[in-house]
Amino acid sequence: MGFKCGIVGLPNVGKSTLFNALTQTAAAQAANYPFCTIEPNVGDVAVPDPRLEVLTKIAGSKEIIPTRLTFVDIAGLVRGASKGEGLGNQFLANIRECDAIAHVVRCFEDGDITHVEGKIDPISDIDTIETELMLADLDSLEKRVTNLEKKARGSDKESKETLDLVLRCLTVLRDGKPARIVSVHADERKLFAGLGLLSSKPVLYVCNVEEAAADTGNDFSERVKGRAAEEGAVAVVVSAKIESEIAVLPFADQKDYLEAVGLAEPGLNRVIRAGYGLLHLITYFTVGPKEARAWTIEAGTRAPQAAGVIHTDFEKGFIRSETIAYEDYVACNGESGAREAGKFRLEGKEYVVADGDVLHFRFAN
Repeated sequence: MGFKCGIVGLPNVGKSTLFNALTQTAAAQAANYPFCTIEPNVGDVAVPDPRLEVLTKIAGSKEIIPTRLTFVDIAGLVRGASKGEGLGNQFLANIRECDAIAHVVRCFEDGDITHVEGKIDPISDIDTIETELMLADLDSLEKRVTNLEKKARGSDKESKETLDLVLRCLTVLRDGKPARIVSVHADERKLFAGLGLLSSKPVLYVCNVEEAAADTGNDFSERVKGRAAEEGAVAVVVSAKIESEIAVLPFADQKDYLEAVGLAEPGLNRVIRAGYGLLHLITYFTVGPKEARAWTIEAGTRAPQAAGVIHTDFEKGFIRSETIAYEDYVACNGESGAREAGKFRLEGKEYVVADGDVLHFRFAN
């Protein structure tokens, strides 16, 4: 399991440039005018994880298969998108299908690239996008209330529960706050997700800065980080221009380029790590002579469900998981050493998989 992250923002903030860099493709047209992205571009990206290289060397695996995640480049929203301005309705629907939002915020000045609002103000830009998402949610929920009230007066228990949740969401939205701050009980999560609220999506702010500020950020990005901290969200600084230049270089040359511009790693890595943290995702590994492979699951997933990510039969017939922590696998130089050192464990159905676990599942056919 990976996740689907929608890249959103105002026109001309660098969304398509970032998408091209992330997916190492020129599939999305980056141009200096609004709505150059007419259809959402979708790209799968390998998740960089240095642990895979280490495991491969130890096990002598012939192939590395990283886990992957999906980015969706969604055309620029504008003020009034919730009422259909620009290409609003279409793109709001595209956001609804995503698990999280990567909100690209312009944190650079460039007289050659116009700003749709006529000024560089990242907090105002954030407010514009957030307002449109909240207005769309308000409209969506208000249209459901009458029908839910009718059903709730009968014996429809789910309608009563849904109505209560909808009214709580409306209270928050009418107060000018996003639906993601609504307090939702564990047994309401499925209902809440079913509402499809745009402002309920976890948000990762991607501060697109000029090249000179790619490492430390600038005053604009500091303001965005402050906003993110207030919301309990996450902010990452990248230079989409630098990322696009890295993306077209041969892999062997990328390290030298990064060193030349004063960066330890591509911004992609930071975006992915932040996205993983945002959605509470972790990685486990399966390792053998044929391949070393990474798998993505939600934190808190038990062993049978983790096995089900590989194949549903693994979950149905789950017997046990042979488990070695990543650190123990490396320290003991592989499975044999881990067995000898007593670091090889047999875990049952209640075991909660930890990030980095090296697993082999036993199951009944």
